[in-house]
Amino acid sequence: MHVLSVSSLKGGVGKTTVALGLASASLSRGLRTLVVDLDPQSDATTALGATRELKLSCAEVLKLPKHANVVRAIVSSDWESPSAGTMDLLPGSPKVVEFDSPTPTKRDLWRLEEALSRVETDYDLVIVDTPPSLNGLTQLAWTASDRVLIVAEPSIFSVLAADRAMRAISAISKQTAGRLKPLGVLINRYIPASKEHQFRLAELEQLFGADLLSVAIEEHSAVQQAQGAARPIHSWPGEVAGNTAKSFELVLDQMFQSHSADTSKRSSKRSTKALKGLKIRRGAIQTVLDLVDEP
Repeated sequence: MHVLSVSSLKGGVGKTTVALGLASASLSRGLRTLVVDLDPQSDATTALGATRELKLSCAEVLKLPKHANVVRAIVSSDWESPSAGTMDLLPGSPKVVEFDSPTPTKRDLWRLEEALSRVETDYDLVIVDTPPSLNGLTQLAWTASDRVLIVAEPSIFSVLAADRAMRAISAISKQTAGRLKPLGVLINRYIPASKEHQFRLAELEQLFGADLLSVAIEEHSAVQQAQGAARPIHSWPGEVAGNTAKSFELVLDQMFQSHSADTSKRSSKRSTKALKGLKIRRGAIQTVLDLVDEP
């Protein structure tokens, strides 16, 4: 099971749109996919069609991340699969703000990791939609993740937020014995004809270099229309929707390529601490905490 957090430290950049686009790409490939909605606004939950009354949400799961709670909380989305894939959801809730402290405890940071360990064999990909901040919820999402995708739009404030996020990932990676890595920065809502967007894109290329993904998601109404209808972008008609869907597939490809490249490096010489970190199974909380506390 691969865990990907989709994040931004600035609101309004279309972070949830990107998370849903990647979920659509994953579903179209027949993968068993789980979306975890950690954003208190719960927009991903609405877009996946989970508007019915829910028994449990992320809030209850984080409070008690036991197997029974996790299984009861996960629901099937209303998205229809064109293949053998599945699309499930761990629903969001405003109550999840209880875990959004600016200074979460070490134990709290591993709550989502522990919850996901209960269903590790049930999914190929987990996509976590995080709040637009670096408080507790984002930190515990990153702690449970293998990769973080930073979403930015071509604006000066978004550029600065992306830079802060990349620095923060490096810091939190130390808590996961190096397992957490940035997938890179993805430009969303790009308008090729805009000179401002062209300038900001060049600025991002200079700032992030190879960490800037070669794919840019262009601004099109088809994306919002598909979300409003609670449908995956891959099922939305029209050439524009088709091209956007292919862009998300390219991002998904880069994620799996990054994961494969990391796996191939495991046989190379590493420090004892890093090798121990790679062998830790998901959810082995005390083992991880002991490793992080090592001098």
